[in-house]
This record gives sequence, structure tokens and C-alpha cells, in this order.
Amino acid sequence: MTAGVPRRPVTASGDARWHALAIAELARSLETDPQRGLTSVDAARRLAQVGPNELRRGKPISPIAIFAQQFRSLVVWLLVGAGVVSGALGEWVDGLAILAIVVLNAAIGFFQEFRAERAVAALASLSAPRARVVRDGSSAPVPAREVVPGDVLVLDAGDLVAADARLAEASSLRANEAPLTGESLPVEKRTAELAPETPLADRVNQVFLGTSIAAGSGRALVVSTGMQTEVGQIARLLESASSGETPLQRKLDLVGRRLLWGCLAIVLVVFALGWLRGTDLFELFLGAVSLAVAAVPEGLPAVVTVALALGVERMVRRNALVRRLPSVETLGSTQVICTDKTGTLTVGAMTVRRLVTADAVFRVTGEGYAPVGEIGTAEGAALGEGREPPLALLRAAAGCNDAELTMREGKLAVAGDPTEIALLVVAAKAGLAREALEREEPRLRTLPFDSDRKRMSVVRRRGADTWAYVKGAPEGILERCTYVRTARGIEPLDAALRARLEQASAQLAAEALRVLALAERRLERADAEDVEQGLTFLGLAGLQDPPRAEAREAVARCRRAGIRTVMITGDHPATARAIGAELGILGPGDEVVVGAELEAMSDAELALRVARVAVYARVTAEHKLRIVRAWKTQGAVVAMTGDGVNDAPALREASIGIAMGITGTDVAKEASDMVITDDNFASIVAAVEEGRGIFDNVAKTLAYLLAGNVGELALVLVASLAGYPVPLLPIQLLWVNLVTDGLPALALATDPIDPGVLDRPPRSPTAQLADRAMLRGLLLTGSLTAAVSFGVFAFEMERMGDVVSARNAAFSTLVFAELLRAFGARSDTKLVHEIGLFSNLRLFAIVTASFGLQIWIHHSTLLSRLFRTQPISLGHCAVLVGLGCVPLLVLEARKWARRRRRALGRSGGVV
Repeated sequence: MTAGVPRRPVTASGDARWHALAIAELARSLETDPQRGLTSVDAARRLAQVGPNELRRGKPISPIAIFAQQFRSLVVWLLVGAGVVSGALGEWVDGLAILAIVVLNAAIGFFQEFRAERAVAALASLSAPRARVVRDGSSAPVPAREVVPGDVLVLDAGDLVAADARLAEASSLRANEAPLTGESLPVEKRTAELAPETPLADRVNQVFLGTSIAAGSGRALVVSTGMQTEVGQIARLLESASSGETPLQRKLDLVGRRLLWGCLAIVLVVFALGWLRGTDLFELFLGAVSLAVAAVPEGLPAVVTVALALGVERMVRRNALVRRLPSVETLGSTQVICTDKTGTLTVGAMTVRRLVTADAVFRVTGEGYAPVGEIGTAEGAALGEGREPPLALLRAAAGCNDAELTMREGKLAVAGDPTEIALLVVAAKAGLAREALEREEPRLRTLPFDSDRKRMSVVRRRGADTWAYVKGAPEGILERCTYVRTARGIEPLDAALRARLEQASAQLAAEALRVLALAERRLERADAEDVEQGLTFLGLAGLQDPPRAEAREAVARCRRAGIRTVMITGDHPATARAIGAELGILGPGDEVVVGAELEAMSDAELALRVARVAVYARVTAEHKLRIVRAWKTQGAVVAMTGDGVNDAPALREASIGIAMGITGTDVAKEASDMVITDDNFASIVAAVEEGRGIFDNVAKTLAYLLAGNVGELALVLVASLAGYPVPLLPIQLLWVNLVTDGLPALALATDPIDPGVLDRPPRSPTAQLADRAMLRGLLLTGSLTAAVSFGVFAFEMERMGDVVSARNAAFSTLVFAELLRAFGARSDTKLVHEIGLFSNLRLFAIVTASFGLQIWIHHSTLLSRLFRTQPISLGHCAVLVGLGCVPLLVLEARKWARRRRRALGRSGGVV
């Protein structure tokens, strides 16, 4: 045997076709012995040549990189520049205050994202640390990273598969391939070669890295390791996937650029006017820079970060862990959710949903492996109301079973094949415990399930008699049944009843249920050879991974919110169609597309058709990636959910990737922006609700901030045009920004989410954060604030001729107007008294405290010297507060008038 790297047979398309070779030919190609395996020397040499059996993992983001990411916004750099210039010009108080705000914002963002990265790392659980291989003629465990092509894997129930391998031996072997293909049921495996064109999901003579053995045993020749495996090929797709900037990042950068040019224009106008009047150039330059600093909303980055951070905290309480803060808002803009089926829309555990006997059809309630639920007839008669549960059928379900269902330390523990666990659970719902059955009817003999017989039989001692319990495919069991158990006793199974039972089986299958038949027989002796002949038919069990109880309402909420839900699964088309229809995802006019059909479409054809397809079945990782890209070419904001390795490229490509925390693989979590800790679709919808609420808070906070800055700019600009001195000093402008913009804005960012936030369509990703409606509101609000403040300033200048007294009055009037306006900024439609002053206690407390501080700086010796203010009397203060109410009252009247016009328009009145 040579020790080189084995030859790799490929098709014309470049895909490995190990599944198409006979075992002998495969062994020659791999240069290995199927019985004795490789020698230790050969294995070591191959390991040196092909490298360790590991996937290339993304380099973890360092704390320094996370901190640096907080400075990507144009607004942040605009603030840094303003702070540096202020300090260079001697206004070190202004400069330090601005830079402190920038650093605080970065620290908050760093803390949230660093903590999320550590939490995701703690969720990592999928690994195959060791594998059992045959080397030098005997089997022994080795580290999984040392497995090489040509090794012989020894597989048993519960093992994680350490590499891609071709089966050489298989005894009742079934594998759970959901992480790779999305198939919810364990796949029966066999050794015979397959056609070269067989798709991945149907390669039943192979096992794959990252999957697990559900039942049985076998041996397999390793054909690929590390990045050459199917999982490795999927990992390569991640390199070409990119989600790009989030909508919020793009919109904030656009606002930042507009602020920059707007500020420059106004500063140049003020500078030019002063220069024409002969004002000292240094004072002009200092005033212009101060004006620019006042125009920039210093609190905006901090407010956005705090709003996102608070949203993250709320999402954690609703089972959503956000890894990147801007992704919170992206959820709120989501227009399409492409969701996996198994474990997300469904429970992720096989459950018996129907039982059929010769006399009745029973519906089974409850979901998952918890033995909680009821067994009632299809007509609605519950147990104890004249209809007994089919105990003989359920006894056979528990008796012909190798699974385990136990309580350990107060927690439910299951082991074995998911179908057999489901049968134990339904028996437990009727009070039949497996442990009691084992005591009362000890097992004597087992005829294990195999893919040829499609049956399993267990012989047990029942009292003085010997009985066999049999389960398997309905067609195979029915043809071996001579009798049937009815409510009247044991009766011959005639042709008419046989046909009716066959029809019942077909009906269950049409409902996308997996159907098993159960039968029994009394034996003369335990070693009888004809155990599976002359059986008495007991009934049928219809099993399914059922939809989550809350999933249907979650899908309906998405529909009301204008969000399209698309189900993408590797499961069978019939199952996907049934679940899609039951949950309301598949509606009239919607299409179901199978992977083979998708394969035949070009990207352009898929883009044209994607909006009509609600369900995709039997798809691969590349298909999922294409679906996400097709939606994005239509301009949609796409959320993609998934748990398997095959979902990772699409998770990376989507506008927001959402991985499952319980069943999700490491690769899926690393590719995601958010992790759902309970694997529940309803938690995704809750996260969307939070995202929309956060965007609303950011938008109204931005409007509040910018309106204040517009008012300050307008005040200074109008005073300059009118020939008056600058109405506010730089230190006063900084105080205005701090006390009226920063703290109230942070309180606005914490406003409770509107309960009707999901009753409107998602915001268009192309819509601007500062749209025309917002700009009109900014101009009106800023003009009102500037008009009141300038009126006070001009009145005092004309009355007293003292610029210090005029600034004193204008300063407090502007602060009072901005603080009071914060209450009206909470809603564009609801009046202040409808929202309630105390529904946001933070805002009420901040406004109250800020009023007190503003009055204090007029009377404190130290503060009045710093801010160059004068004391004001109680009566003078009341007048200024009253004038400060004017902008709020005008804006509230505008809300009422607009609402009145809309009401008249809806009722057909005169507008």
C-alpha cells in the first residue's frame, strides 16, 4: 500500500462521486483496506500531506477591532474634528465635552458588542472531538482532527460523524442529517452504489461531517476531511457572502453628510456678514466654529447607541441575542423573513398527531417529547367521555421500541430514534410507562428494523404467554395481518376493512404525516420463525414534527406587518407544503418550488419569480444563498434564519442573519448577526417588533435633536442678518446642547414601544431617515423656537440696550422652549395629554431637573460667572417659561388639525 494522497474520482462538474463506486473500487482508489484500515505510519504521513481534519474558522474579532468599529460613522468624525478645532482655538471646555461624548458613545457600543460576542462563543457546542477508526487491524479512538482519507470509521448510535465517508457496512443505520440537508427525519442508510447524478440529500450510502448517527451501526471509508468535506465546501461559500451596511448605518451617514454641508454653508454666511461689517477676524473665526459645533447634534451617536443597547437588553429578555448593534434596527426594516422549518416553525421533535384503529380516529394534543397532552377522537370526544384510548395499540408502540424516555433530576431525558421516542411519548400520555412495561412484560427477543424488511418485532413474556409486537410500513404490516382488533374483540380482517385501513393510511400520508402500522401476535414459543405472519392489526400512528403552537399567530403578525414569510427547508415537498398551509405561509396564488426546479432556473428567472414563491423544499446551501440574493436584487431587506451548516452562507448574505441558539451549529452562529436562544419563530417576530420600536425612537429623537439645532442656527443667523450681536455665547450654546438635546434625547430613546407598531407596513429601505415630512417639521419647529428666542433677545436689546441682559433672557427662553418641546416630540399624532406626562418617567425627571439647573445657573456665583448670566426674578422667570410654551402649543395644535383633517377625509366630510 502506498502512502500518498488517495486518488479523488470526480464527475465532469467537479463534484466527488464516491457514492457511485463499488466498495472494492473505492478501496483501491483510496489505497486502503476496508477490514484492516490504514497503518499508523500511513495515517501519519497522510495527515502531514492533507493537513488536520478541521474547518477554517473565522478569525475572532479582537476587542481593539470592536472598539475601532464604533468610529465608522461620519457624524462621529465630524464631532471629533469639531472638538479638536475647539480645543486648538482655546475653547477647551467645549472641545473636551464633545470628545467625552464621542468616547462615551464608543464605550457603550463596545460593551454591548463585546458582551454579545462572548455570549455567542459560550453557545458553541457542536463538535466531534474524537472518532473511532480502524488502524493496524484494530479499532481505537483518535482525535477527530487526526482522521485522514482512507481511514475506516466505526459508527454507532449517538456518534458524531468526524468526516465525509462512504459506507462499507450498515446495520439498521440511520443518520440525523438536519444540520447539513435540513431533513427533519433520520435518513436510512445502505451500502449499495448510487447513480453519479444523485443529489446530496439522497446519497444514502454516505455519512457526512457534522451529522450524527441516530440508530444502528456501521463502518465507512473516509473520503474527505476538513475543507474538502461537504461542510467545508459550504464554508467556502461564506467567503463570497456579504450582508453590507445596515439601513440605519446608511441613513445616519447620509444625515451626517447633509449636516456637514449645511453647517459649512451657514457658517460661511455668518462669517461673510461679520467680515463685511468689519468684525475682528479671530472673533469671527471663533464664533463660526462655535456655531458649527452648536449645529452638530453631539448627542446623536450616543442616543442611537443607547437606543440600540436598550433594545438589545429587551431582546435578551425575549430570547434574542444581538451580536451587532445596528442589526437591531435592520430587523425593524425587514420586509422578508426566509425561515427554516425544522425546529423554528416546528417543534423540532417528532410527535404522534393521529392514531387510527378499526373503529375510530384519535387526535393527539401536545407537542415535543414532553408526555403532556390528551388523546381524543377526531369528532372531539375526549378520554373519559365514552371513548377509551387505544391501549392495545399504545402498548405495542411502547413494547416494540428501543428508545428511552426517563426523568433525571427533574428533567426529561430522551435517547434513541426520534420516531420511537414519539411512540413512547404518546403511550405515556395514556399512562403507559416504558419502565412498567419492561417489568410486566420482559423482552425475550428482538428482530431489529432493516431497510429491506421495513419492520421491527419484539417478543415479550406476558404472564404465562408469549407475545410479539410488530411495527413498520403500513403496506408491509397489513399484508401480514389476518385479524384485526376492534371494540368488539378480535375479528377476521376482511377485504372491505383492509381497503378502508389502506385508505386511512393514504389519507394520513396525504396530510404529510409519517405513517406506521402496529400489530401483535400470540406465539407458541419465543424462537418461532414465523413471528411476522398471521398478525392481528392494532392500528396506525401518524407522526410529524408539528408546528409550534405560537408559530401560526407569529406568521399572521408578520402578514399584518407587511412582512412576507418564506419557508426554506431541505425536507420533503409534501411535508413542506402541509406545514406551510397549516401555518398560513402558503396562501392562494403562492407557489412551492423544489430544489431540482430551482437548479434549472437562472438567477434572472429566479429574481422574477421569487416574490410568488412561499415554500422551497429539498434545497441545498447554494440554493438558499441564491434565494436570498434574488430577494436582495428586488431591493428587499431580507432576514434569514437557520441552524445548520448549510444555512451559513445565506445567513452571511442576508441583510440580517438569525441563527438558532439551541440546535444551531458553530458555523451558523458565527455567520449570523443575531442568535435566537429558544429556536422559536415567535421570538424572531418579537425581535422585529423591538426593531421597529427602536427605529421609531431613533427617528423621533433625531427629529428632536435636529429641530433644536435648526432653532439655534436660525437664531444666530437671523440676529446676524438683523445687525445684532451674537445672541448666544459658545459656552451657552454648549450648555443648550447638553441640557436640552443630550439628556432629554436619551430619555426619548427609551420611550415605550407603540403597541401598534406591527400594524403598519415596514419602512422602505430606500426611505430617508430625514425625509421631506421630517424636514418640514424641523423647519417649522426650529423657526418657532428661534422666533420666540429672537423676539425676547430683540425686545431686551431695544428696551435695555444691554447685550448681557438680552442674552440672559434669550438663553433661558431657548432652554425652556426646548425642554417643554420634548414632551410633544414623543409622537407625531398623539397629543401630550393622550400620551401622559408620566408614561416616560425618565423624561419627566430630566426635564424637571433641567428646569431647576437652568434657574440655578442664574443665581449661582460660580455658574453665572462661567455662563455669563444674571439673576432673574420669579415673575421674569414665569414670563420666559410662558413664552417657552408657545412652540409646544403651536405644534400640538398642528397635530390636532392634521388628525381632524384625516378623520374628515375618512368619513367623507369636507376637508
